[in-house]
Parts: sequence; C-alpha cells; structure tokens
Amino acid sequence: MVKTEQHIDQVLIPILEQVSDPEIPVLSIMDMGVVRSAIIENNVVKVQITPTYSGCPAMDVIGDDIKTALNKAGYNSKIELILSPAWTTDWITPRGRKALEDYGIAAPLNAEADKEALLGHKKIVKCTNCGSTNTRLVSQFGSTACKAQFQCEDCQEPFDYFKCLK
Repeated sequence: MVKTEQHIDQVLIPILEQVSDPEIPVLSIMDMGVVRSAIIENNVVKVQITPTYSGCPAMDVIGDDIKTALNKAGYNSKIELILSPAWTTDWITPRGRKALEDYGIAAPLNAEADKEALLGHKKIVKCTNCGSTNTRLVSQFGSTACKAQFQCEDCQEPFDYFKCLK
C-alpha cells in the first residue's frame, strides 16, 4: 500500500522527530509513520495522525506529547485522528526499522513472509541478538498486540517481532 501524500512543514520535522512512540521509545512518531500531515496555519499547527491499529491506547499519549513539544517550540496545536487509509508497517521508515532491530525488536517482514513465520512454516525471523534465522515462534502475542514473541534456537535469547500490518 502506498502512503497518501504527506504535507509536513519542514520547520516542524525536527520538533516532531523528538516525539517518541510511548510503546517503543527508540522510535519517533515520524519513524513510525503515524504523522500524516503537519501544517502551520495562523500560528496554529494542525497535525493529522493515524493510529497503528484501531483503538491503539498510545494515541492519546502521542497527541498530548505532540502538543507539549509544539507548545515548547511556541506553537498552539490541534491534533486530528485520521483512520483511513489505515496505517501499515510499510510506513515505518528505514531508520525506524534499524532502530527497532537495535532495540531488540525484529522489524516486520512483508505480508507473505509474515504469514509463513507466524504460522511456523518458515524460519525467517532474524534474531536481534545474534542474527540467526534459526528462530521459533513462542507466542502470537508479545509485549503488545502488534508484536509476537520469538526465541532464537542458537543463542536461546527471546525477542519480540513486530508483526506486519497491511
């Protein structure tokens, strides 16, 4: 799925890049791809965000964090939740994927590979500790609903895998 056109005032990017995802603090909301648009109109920043999944409990915190960051930069703000098109893991930036891996969460695979891994048909989820694909699914759900728990059969370390969402 292709992300709809983004309109983000360049002045706002450094501010929004400082707002972390509350569930994965090494990722900014920009790296997660939840910011759909951010424009300045009459000294009010209008930010549109899309939840990673419907009912995501982190969206209220993200909205509050955006308002706080923009307020510190001297802006009033208005946050709008946009549900369509739905967020997809394709919107995670390459920098965000690397940050996930460095943090110990395997980045999402494509939809087909994700299905094969989560059904236990293929060993393709790479261990974030040693890099081996000799891994096994422990649980369909990890620390949050959007993650699954895996374990490496080489180094024995457990790790989360961020499920592909389309």
